Amino acid sequence: MALQSVAISRRHSSITTKADPLGMRPMPVNRFRCMSANKGTTHTQESKVEIEAWHEAVKKMAVSALAAATVVTSTGIALPQEAQAGMLAADPVKNANALLRYALPIDNKPIRKIQKELEQISEDLRIPGSKSLGTVGKRIKYAASMLDKEEKNVRASFAPDSVKQGDEAIEKLRNGLNEFKTLVEAEDKQEVPIKQQEVLGYVGDIEQAMVKGFPFEVPSEYSNLPQLKGRASLEMKIKFKDLREDNATGGVMQIVVDGYNAPVSAGDFVDLARRGFYDGMEIQRADGFVVQTGKPADGEGFEENGTVRRIPFEVMVEGDSTPVYEETLEDNGRFNEQPVLPFNAFGTLAMARSEFEANSASSQVFFLLKESELTPTGSNLLDGRYAVFGYITEGADLLKEMQVGDIIEYCKVTKGLENLQAPKQ
Repeated sequence: MALQSVAISRRHSSITTKADPLGMRPMPVNRFRCMSANKGTTHTQESKVEIEAWHEAVKKMAVSALAAATVVTSTGIALPQEAQAGMLAADPVKNANALLRYALPIDNKPIRKIQKELEQISEDLRIPGSKSLGTVGKRIKYAASMLDKEEKNVRASFAPDSVKQGDEAIEKLRNGLNEFKTLVEAEDKQEVPIKQQEVLGYVGDIEQAMVKGFPFEVPSEYSNLPQLKGRASLEMKIKFKDLREDNATGGVMQIVVDGYNAPVSAGDFVDLARRGFYDGMEIQRADGFVVQTGKPADGEGFEENGTVRRIPFEVMVEGDSTPVYEETLEDNGRFNEQPVLPFNAFGTLAMARSEFEANSASSQVFFLLKESELTPTGSNLLDGRYAVFGYITEGADLLKEMQVGDIIEYCKVTKGLENLQAPKQ
């Protein structure tokens, strides 16, 4: 397999692992105009568009006119002529930690209201100066009042073995909200986002205490694969092959993978990290759209007993109790539905696969660098076509500096390894 590339259409979108260096096949002339990264030729031999001109043109396009131009970057990304860009959802969630909180399998309206109110502070802070602090103060007051009023209902949702942790988190949240009020009253706007994330962390701890075991049975046909029955945290350290801006030599990223919604995909990644599979591996693609790695030097994916371990396509849809397996949402006729783990955050982590085979993933993974013109939050062409299983929660900006040939010094599990279930023989 060569490095991966992307071909996006209304009916077809691929982060691929094909031998074709572009991972693309010529599309019918009456449906697509697609520029190749190879010498700038087009499949239809129509007018060539330079990358720089493309970026300028896309910036000027209104969302409703996105389908009028079909242009491609050097990554091989194509937009179909007849594609229509839908309206974005109101206030889509883009923060990785918030996405992970909302993805927890719980049902407690009071804590969700508190969470939503505190997360909305991020939007309030976009108003310049101190004008936003009045609204921020009202949100904190609402959250504190809701906690006092609904504490009994919140506690009633705790799992029996997590009551102590939940109670401790409630107390930390209450104290944190009081400190937050004082900070806002002092009009210390710079400290507001720091305190906001702190109290939201306590909200997340409360919500985690509500999870009562693993929420569903993974189909028995995947029992021969490692599965993550919960969540795990990992640390990935990158060493640049040469100095970057400000003489940077590399950095560290913190990753959370979600087995509640993608147990097989997340289990595969955690198992490989546990084995040290990614240690010393190079970054194999870094083009401003995705950062990719995971292809071993001597094969297409991770091999056991001479056979490549294949991971089925897996996506949990909002409102479902179990993931969809082996079919993309498009193939399943559900392309308008929303995954629980969407490609909303910078640094979304997903499985790479062959272009036309949904169940060909193995060890290759990619991080998405948000390109809003092509993958607008809440209305992008990757959701439901690729299996998201985690997010970078700290250090995602490192992705912007990565280049092909940079080294993963290590990728290690720091928390949640006990949730990894070994394959059944």
